[in-house]
Amino acid sequence: MHHTTDNSSDQALSRPTLLLAMQPGLAGRLLADHHRSRLTALARTDPGLVAHDLADPPPAVATALADAEVLLTSWGATPLTAAVLDRAPRLRAVVHAGGSVKPHVTAACWDRGIAVTSAAAANAQPVAEYTLAAILFANKRILHSAHRYRTLRAPHDWLRELDSAGNHHRTVGVIGASRIGRRVIELLRPFDLTVLLHDPYVDEAEADRLGVTLASLDGLCAASDVVTVHAPRLPATHHLLDARRLALLPDGATLINTARGALVDETALLPELATGRISAVLDVTDPELPPPDSPLYDLPNVLLTPHLAGSLGGELHRMADQALDELERYAKGLPFADPVRPEGLGRSA
Repeated sequence: MHHTTDNSSDQALSRPTLLLAMQPGLAGRLLADHHRSRLTALARTDPGLVAHDLADPPPAVATALADAEVLLTSWGATPLTAAVLDRAPRLRAVVHAGGSVKPHVTAACWDRGIAVTSAAAANAQPVAEYTLAAILFANKRILHSAHRYRTLRAPHDWLRELDSAGNHHRTVGVIGASRIGRRVIELLRPFDLTVLLHDPYVDEAEADRLGVTLASLDGLCAASDVVTVHAPRLPATHHLLDARRLALLPDGATLINTARGALVDETALLPELATGRISAVLDVTDPELPPPDSPLYDLPNVLLTPHLAGSLGGELHRMADQALDELERYAKGLPFADPVRPEGLGRSA
């Protein structure tokens, strides 16, 4: 095994052979010039060679894959099946410059003892920032006011209309103390908000450390002005927010979903939104691209975005930074700072 438990920070680099593997067009956005320079200093690699298909690779990729000790992956990477791994007999580690590794890290990787790390922490930051903005705007009734202002185009008594708006002493319900959920909780601390948390894996002591109040899922739905979803997509969380729980949301509440669309029963959500009783900020839907005739596009109380809460633009470079930090640790023979372990995937995104 390449890694040792030596924690020395000045170990010599071994410069492992490395292959980039991700969807077309992403590497140029993910890696700035300084990232490429650092990458070639840390590993023996051709930063211009990016594998888009490891299952049926062209000759240059097949040769690089056969020699690769490390794969630097990101979104759109080929699933690392047993057949793909047979083409990579020297592979010892996968460094993922992205969030979840579930789309491409298979059981075959764990069976072969391949070490895996992910830049999920880096990707959690922009999702948490998006969520914070959505919470503050929701309680301020910004979406409602913007639509009304566009319609009225005249003087209006906004103080009277928005008498119940504002963030002071509002209640926010966080579903899931995931990496993103915990970062949202941290970002909410400076505000005069009560934060409820539902997570079956968090006990009272940990909730106290997080500065939140534990609640049942029904209790959280009934008591929250804003409910924000940060649980993983699992069989147990499919339609976690169903018709009964959506009906528990107070009039005027806002639902925020940046997790996975399938956690919310959209068939039950649409009637609630159509009446205007509640509002929603949806960065994910089920299906991921709503059909062209979906009411979600046009309802004035819905802010619909195309799954962009995660890293984009310059935020991609944060993921590259974390991935290269992990690659440097590997090259020095150190364990990953943020490893992905198979036993944790059953309750993570």
